[in-house]
Amino acid sequence: MKNPTTTLCAIALLGSLSSHVLAAEQMPYLPPADLVAKVLRANPMVQASTSQIRAEEANRSRLEAGNYEWNIRLGGQQRRSNPPLSQEERFGEWNAALERPLRLPGKAADDAELGSAGVALAETSRGDALHETGRGLLKSWFLWLKESAAAAQWDAQVSLLAKQTKATQRRQQLGDAARLEAIQTDAALAQAEAQAAQARVRKDNAATDLQRRFPGLPLSEPGHTAEPPAIAGDLNEWVDEILTHSHELGMARGETRKAQIAATRSDRDRMPDPTFGLHMSTERGGEDHIVGAYISIPLPGGGRRAAADGAVAQAAATSHREAAARQKVSAEAAALYQSAVAALVTWQANRSAAERLTRAADMTARAYTLGEGNLSDMLTARRLANEAQLAARLAQLETFELRYRLMLDAHRLWALDEEHPGHN
Repeated sequence: MKNPTTTLCAIALLGSLSSHVLAAEQMPYLPPADLVAKVLRANPMVQASTSQIRAEEANRSRLEAGNYEWNIRLGGQQRRSNPPLSQEERFGEWNAALERPLRLPGKAADDAELGSAGVALAETSRGDALHETGRGLLKSWFLWLKESAAAAQWDAQVSLLAKQTKATQRRQQLGDAARLEAIQTDAALAQAEAQAAQARVRKDNAATDLQRRFPGLPLSEPGHTAEPPAIAGDLNEWVDEILTHSHELGMARGETRKAQIAATRSDRDRMPDPTFGLHMSTERGGEDHIVGAYISIPLPGGGRRAAADGAVAQAAATSHREAAARQKVSAEAAALYQSAVAALVTWQANRSAAERLTRAADMTARAYTLGEGNLSDMLTARRLANEAQLAARLAQLETFELRYRLMLDAHRLWALDEEHPGHN
């Protein structure tokens, strides 16, 4: 009898493998998600934003502690006394004081809240760095895929024209084709070879750029093509979801909150913090001993009022910037959704045109082989079919890229924010 634990482990392993296979099928043309997460985490901008979180955490501790430290004052003096009826007297005297500013009620809570707002803003900034780096990776990845597809398409065209050139040369040797036809096929082949060479250069440049920007990301071309599915959900659903997860809007919102807290704190500073101290001293060479306490309160002036008014105005400015960021993100999300939906229609039209032009090119080639057509028509048909196939392939990749960009902005593509426990 099999061990139940072994059976459960096997079932769990099969379930895990099935989920990975399903995820790969649902996200074609993308590199593995675990590798993407590793590459994005290692990006210098993401690393910098992670370090900034630690800096803001230290700043929060500084604000919570405050600049309210004990201060020691020591002094000495020499007293000289000249009584009218006696000799001059000299006395060594000293004094010491221990004092500390006192933070008025409410200011400590504001300082702690201001520090926490800074940490939250830094965490949102890290999420934004991950998101923007993910955008860059997606763009560079699909640029490489598109250039690879173009290079493959032109290689196929070169192979097809090379066969046609050999067939034309053979027909010329048999006296069944004019020398002009051989020249035409050679010229068409040379043009295709030039296009293929340029496509390979663009592919290599895209690959180099991708590897240098995102080292550690393997370049693996998809083994099969996939049809892009339709975008599920309407415009408002996608825009609302993107607004909910937008780091740009989150940063603007965090700046507003931080500025509002700073305005409240600056308003409290209209009332200066007092300084309380204890002092002791000796006079007349130790004959007199003095112990006392004192309190020092600065008199507020126009500078404090101006600082408070400036902080309120700054809070209002950040609030307006937040509204502007919301409008910007909303407009960009709507445009992206519409582009993704339109890209699917464009690809379907390009695919239909490519299929028809390919059939027309095949029929023209058969007619030429049977002596019922001319070479010029066949070469033109092949060129049009090649252009249509390339346009359809690029439109297909463009459709997937826009779809994934929409999913990335809505946080449906790569779950990266959860990697930092402090991120909200």
